[in-house]
Amino acid sequence: MAIGTALWSFALVVGLLTLAPGLDTALILRTSALGRRRRAWGVVLGIQSGTLLWGVLTSLGVTALFTASHLAYLTLRWVGAAYLVWMGVRMLRDTFRGLPAEGADAPALLAGPDSFAGGWRQGVLTNLLNPKMGAFYVAVLPQFIPAGSSHFTMGLLLASVHILMGLVWSAVLVGFARVLHGWLRRPRARRVLDRITGTVVAAFGVRLALGD
Repeated sequence: MAIGTALWSFALVVGLLTLAPGLDTALILRTSALGRRRRAWGVVLGIQSGTLLWGVLTSLGVTALFTASHLAYLTLRWVGAAYLVWMGVRMLRDTFRGLPAEGADAPALLAGPDSFAGGWRQGVLTNLLNPKMGAFYVAVLPQFIPAGSSHFTMGLLLASVHILMGLVWSAVLVGFARVLHGWLRRPRARRVLDRITGTVVAAFGVRLALGD
């Protein structure tokens, strides 16, 4: 397989993965829709930082060793699941307590202050606590590395393709969320969005815990 062919083939696979609605999409849309653009971009770059780290670890062979350890995989899976369920349940609970409706600029669990650093921490933590990212890279990345090429260099190049596509799609999501900003200034609309996002986040946590 030529390097160019490998890159285009990998781009097709991760492109479909990127476009599929999921936890990352929910976090980015919800944060940016509330008008917290700096925090939203922090979340975006945090997620992509996690993706880069998974790519580096896979290229070095570390995640292959990690995946081979059933106990380590289970530990990370349960920690990640607990983190997601906690976020989702807290968000749902706050909507019934009326916290998101206190004002148009009231802080919320998945958004918080408009802080780039806070968004980055949230994005990278969410990504790294998802062991399925590591499993995906271990299973898929080596299949697109041409024979005779540097495993580490090619692995980073492929991960960079994934990151670039993620950034482009995230820019689309952030732009689209600006349309919702005016609507979300209404307390009732914010409660609806928080309940949808909280349910999505908690459901991902449950799904991760069950190993589906």
